[in-house]
Amino acid sequence: MIIKEWNAIKKRQLAPVYLLYGDEEYLLHETKQLLIRHVISEEEMDFNFSLHDLADEASLEAAIEDAESFPFMGEKRLVFIDGAMFYTAEKKKESRQSTEVLETYLESPAPYTVLVIHVPSEKLDERKKITKLTKKNATVIEAKKLTVNDIKGWIKSKVADHRLQIEDEAVEKLTVLAGTNLFMLAGEIEKLALYAEGSDVIRVEDVTLLTPKSVEHNVFDLIEHTLNGRTAKAIDLYHDLIRQKEEPLKLLALLSGQFRLIYQVKNMSGKGFSQQQIASRLKVHPFRVKLAGQHASRLSNDHLKTIMLELADCDLALKSSSGRKEMILEMFLTKLPGFTR
Repeated sequence: MIIKEWNAIKKRQLAPVYLLYGDEEYLLHETKQLLIRHVISEEEMDFNFSLHDLADEASLEAAIEDAESFPFMGEKRLVFIDGAMFYTAEKKKESRQSTEVLETYLESPAPYTVLVIHVPSEKLDERKKITKLTKKNATVIEAKKLTVNDIKGWIKSKVADHRLQIEDEAVEKLTVLAGTNLFMLAGEIEKLALYAEGSDVIRVEDVTLLTPKSVEHNVFDLIEHTLNGRTAKAIDLYHDLIRQKEEPLKLLALLSGQFRLIYQVKNMSGKGFSQQQIASRLKVHPFRVKLAGQHASRLSNDHLKTIMLELADCDLALKSSSGRKEMILEMFLTKLPGFTR
């Protein structure tokens, strides 16, 4: 996790150069916002902040010239370089810029500037000279997808920013109801913090009262109800989702994705892979693998194959029907209990 780097930024223990990359957009966004808040004041934004987007015709030379300029009426300049694809193996236009001027700057960065380089990519090309030089002379922050335990730690950290604590059970409930999207979780934490004003602790009852279930979790509940023979509850939940204007085709896609994951988890677990290994190989969050594993033991491979074929038939029917499309998926849900062991 990047909590250590965040804490240093909050204390204004600033590096002269930061390199940001990874596939967790929220962490990238939050790191940029922290730097903006703690490097320069709001009054200095017009004078001492600049953004150079290499994907939008900006030049690396102009960005470095900016970084070498003295701050105006302040202690620091903050210079962002976005779209630095020359750190990757991809053959995009912005990856063909000459990096010599940046290489020279990295050898002796300006002490009065914080230069932030953002690489919109999951990984860096470690073979490149510019990558090696940056890793040697800059603070590199990888914003990667968090593990379930990391997300729980991140939730506690965000709650602590509001000078509050949160019960362990409340953390668990929040991830179950809201999912693992950090933007969504951040919004829910803001709401819970406002509700808990005057108290010291966010409790599980608060989370249950205020946090709506994500669509993905409602789909998990649909499967849970049907596989346990609670067809009436599943149909009631499905009708609620339709009343909330959720499209049957979207719900079908989520159901198909979940059953495909159940099938993959079942097969990989049978070959001895751990939940973490499965998540890494399938490039899905470990939390989703955990949920899929709970269902996998109730379904045979043959049943799962039959379900996938039924879902394919539903997809064709939904895309070709001009009648009441919501009935097509409802019929599928009534059949599901017959596929359990």
